[in-house]
Amino acid sequence: MAISAADVKALRDKTNAGMSDCKKALEEAGGDQDKAAEILMKKGIVKAAERAGRVATEGAVGSYVHSGRIGVLVEVNCETDFVSRMDEFKALVKDIAMHIAAADPRPRYIEESEIPADEIAKQTEIFMATPDVSGKPEAIRGKIVDGKIAKWKREQCLLDQPFIKDPEVTVSQYLIKTVAATIKENVKIRRFARFEMGEGLEKKTSDFAAEVAAAVGG
Repeated sequence: MAISAADVKALRDKTNAGMSDCKKALEEAGGDQDKAAEILMKKGIVKAAERAGRVATEGAVGSYVHSGRIGVLVEVNCETDFVSRMDEFKALVKDIAMHIAAADPRPRYIEESEIPADEIAKQTEIFMATPDVSGKPEAIRGKIVDGKIAKWKREQCLLDQPFIKDPEVTVSQYLIKTVAATIKENVKIRRFARFEMGEGLEKKTSDFAAEVAAAVGG
């Protein structure tokens, strides 16, 4: 099919790729703008050298529900709407949602900067009072607690946790690896929420044997 100059310019405006590359991609994609943009990305023609500083306002909200008892919503942002529709991006969003559902300890923040100072101070007091610290000489207690706090922060923050599908890398490293390999755009986890059935509720306790005896007696 004939590719018009207007089509080539529209793709160039979207991707910043060269005119000839845009024309070839459009020809390969049968004139489809989104498919052509994806072709350019997968070939590495769309450069991502400065993607970390670019604004990511597109993306998707993904969800994952496990056995009807744990549910997760997560918003992952990218730069363009056509990337948000890529299978690789959809798989990334699902993987992040599954990690949030399965991680132990469960993540509470995205990154360290989100942890409130008063929460860090409270956790420091707790560590200071533990037997393995309180019994040590005062000169080294601070260093021991600093190490514990650093580990605690990593456990609380999603980006610093070992990724459930590849524990050799963190979630942050997995994002970088996936983006560099396939998506080639600035991708950020913006926010998430995790729900667990009955969480925060005071559960009723009962003597099951006594209930059975009462039922039989009745």
